[in-house]
Amino acid sequence: QVQLVESGGGLVQAGGFLRLSCAASGRSFSVYHMGWFRQAPGKEREFVTAISWSGSTTYYADSVKGRFTIARDNAKNTVYLQMNSLKPEDTAVYYCAAGAAGALTRISTTYNYWGQGTRVTVSS
Repeated sequence: QVQLVESGGGLVQAGGFLRLSCAASGRSFSVYHMGWFRQAPGKEREFVTAISWSGSTTYYADSVKGRFTIARDNAKNTVYLQMNSLKPEDTAVYYCAAGAAGALTRISTTYNYWGQGTRVTVSS
């Protein structure tokens, strides 16, 4: 079992930045691929970015490529999401997720554990 707690969300103006953190506790964090997903009001949850257990592989959604950066610190059991040049369309609840099996994916159903989410609001 892995418990995930996100933090760092808030209200920011367009063009601004935020850094989300996801702290993990429970079973060994370093064996898990980690992902960030988001869900905007009235929309389906969507993939944002993911990082492999070693940190050697990362994936990004096209909508955030070049603006968002995922990183992890296995010594601190934490994964980060640096979000720059934020846009109003980035407004959503952001969820951290952990998955252990197989290759790194963008598919939410391959992630076994989820945090409670942190809200990001970008004003225009």
